[in-house]
Amino acid sequence: MTSQTKVNNPAARVASPPDSKGDVVPSGAGKCVMSRRNFLFASGAATATFTVMMVLNPGTAQAKKVPATVATYPRKLIGKLSQLKEDVPVEFPYPDEGAYSEAMLVKLGKPAGGGIGPRKDVVAFSYTCTHQGGPLAGTYKPKDKALGPCPLHLSTYDLTRHGILISGQAYQSLPQILLELEGDNIYAVGVFGLIFGRFDNLQG
Repeated sequence: MTSQTKVNNPAARVASPPDSKGDVVPSGAGKCVMSRRNFLFASGAATATFTVMMVLNPGTAQAKKVPATVATYPRKLIGKLSQLKEDVPVEFPYPDEGAYSEAMLVKLGKPAGGGIGPRKDVVAFSYTCTHQGGPLAGTYKPKDKALGPCPLHLSTYDLTRHGILISGQAYQSLPQILLELEGDNIYAVGVFGLIFGRFDNLQG
């Protein structure tokens, strides 16, 4: 069972990635706006979806606020920070073992939207293209910090900017897996955007 919540507090709409305790520290743009812990405490739900506002292209003439759907789940351990090698993706299933659950964790070596770790450069994304569900495994480009092109219609996504489309026929950003860092452990805790082939991310 899911619940829907809209975040209407303008002061809470932009924040930095979660700190080591999972709380979000207000400061940046285009980041998660509420910690998983605080949202679940407020909603009383084990799993839920809620809508937040993200800022695309912050600091430019094209900057604009857009709604983004976030789904939260029980935390899943997906890796250890000390074991990640720069530009070497680690595959894992998320949010479950169902269809289109393939995802990847990668240390980019440069700061990225939603990134965790000392350099804010560790991110995770769905491995399924948002256009027609093409597989993106094996398409990571270290030089460009991009995923793609998709083998179906060449969609390519920028992993430093929340998975926005660089080129191709897709019209939605690549779903970004929300991460929390606790000590050396990296946990997946939710998803920004709708996973291809799913109605609400919570059904496989």
